[in-house]
Amino acid sequence: MAGFSLTSRGIAVVTLAILGAPVATAARAGSAAQPGQTVGLPVGAQLPVGLYFVNLSSFGARSTLPRDSTTNVNLPTFAWATPWNVADARLQFFFTQPVAAASSRGAAYQSGIGQQLLAAQLAWDLGGDVGVSYLFGGYLPIQTRFLTQSASLTHRFAASYTGQDWNLTANLLYGVFLDTRAPSGTLYPDYLNLDLTMTRKFGKWQVGAVAYGSSDLPTGVGSYRPQGQIAVGGLVGYNFGPVNLQAYLTRDVVQRNYGGRETRGWLRAIVPLYQDGGEVEPNRTLVTRRQAE
Repeated sequence: MAGFSLTSRGIAVVTLAILGAPVATAARAGSAAQPGQTVGLPVGAQLPVGLYFVNLSSFGARSTLPRDSTTNVNLPTFAWATPWNVADARLQFFFTQPVAAASSRGAAYQSGIGQQLLAAQLAWDLGGDVGVSYLFGGYLPIQTRFLTQSASLTHRFAASYTGQDWNLTANLLYGVFLDTRAPSGTLYPDYLNLDLTMTRKFGKWQVGAVAYGSSDLPTGVGSYRPQGQIAVGGLVGYNFGPVNLQAYLTRDVVQRNYGGRETRGWLRAIVPLYQDGGEVEPNRTLVTRRQAE
């Protein structure tokens, strides 16, 4: 499976909670975590001990009037899977520095640095090819005015089944803003995102279906129009050895108060910078854990 390989014993590879910074408008803002950013990854499973670099780049066009609105989001991430256990779970850390560019309804592009994310995750191997994880982190405040500015906390609850070369994963993301108003007056609602993956490995190939949804939570502000969307698509991946690639294409089937439906293309590259030799299967280029017999 490209990007994240699954062994026949069901240990998933690098499960990254890669985080983003969607564009905020003058009237309202989306979730701090880019919807759909974790699809394709078995984020409920443990990572092999090591250090990893992952970049997820996406380009989307939303059918707003009079012209489409477009955004490009890049999420370079470092992930460190430590050798330490806490409450029988593997302790893992993540750092993401987003970079984004956007054009609203055909206007000139704006670009800038997004909110840095610092996060820690506990991942449990429950046996039977099932893993669950909990991630807690925070987005740091920034001054890039066309992006989300206020600090927020993120909670993520994931479950993965990785047996028989499958990756069946659900990841629920719950975000809480510490300051619900930006200096410009933009309202930041708390949010829920759900990323879903159903893919299978065929040799070095990975193919399957993905979906995600997002919804603002109630704000108590009567004039606010909450945003939400449901998108579906397909994923293909390939393992090139040291580098694993995934690509997926998604399209909104439902949208609320975004001004139009979005089509988005995604490309993810996963590069292991260091791995514990005792956890990586010998004579394999895929990133996998070796199971004890």
